[in-house]
Amino acid sequence: MIHNLSQQNSIFNNFLAEIRDEVIQRDSLRFRRNMERVAEIMGYELSKKLKYSEKEITTTLGVVNVKTSDSELVLATILRAGLPMHQGLLNYFDKADSAFVSAYRKHTSSDEFDVFVEYCAAPTIDGKVLIISDPMLATGTSMTMVYKALLKNGNPKQVHIVAAIATNEALAMIEKYFPENTQVWVGAIDEELTAQSYIVPGLGDAGDLAFGDKL
Repeated sequence: MIHNLSQQNSIFNNFLAEIRDEVIQRDSLRFRRNMERVAEIMGYELSKKLKYSEKEITTTLGVVNVKTSDSELVLATILRAGLPMHQGLLNYFDKADSAFVSAYRKHTSSDEFDVFVEYCAAPTIDGKVLIISDPMLATGTSMTMVYKALLKNGNPKQVHIVAAIATNEALAMIEKYFPENTQVWVGAIDEELTAQSYIVPGLGDAGDLAFGDKL
């Protein structure tokens, strides 16, 4: 199931517009915070799909029954670009465990590249709700390889993918390689993917915009 948040009018679209705006992008602090806010809103929407149970809460004046989520969550992200979105999700799911995976492109030519996963620090995900965040879903290759790396730590109960911008090509790959009940949360779906697998109009390199240019 794909949830495209930009299809509804909300303040979310303001934050999405700002992370795309080449002028506003020059402020890396603002870019990181906007990425956090995008993830926070996605986390709120995603939370409606979690498991809830009623609990009795005692206040200073009485007792009230409240439905709260008791889902066990693991928040995973792809280094380094995914860190601001990870923080946004962690702001809302503050009791969740965290996982970090490195995935990067190594170009064999101007138009071809391989994706390498070299680092994975993760708790058990067995029987838990796994939420994987990455700003850009271009081809879906990195997301798929990261998911396969995380499966070494167990089989999740359910998978949610959170991304600011995706392409139809990436969504097709997720449909092919992820469990049938996977839910994808995106800010927008852009139509064009270049020969170098960059999303157009996209927003550029999210890692560089958040943390500075890399060599």
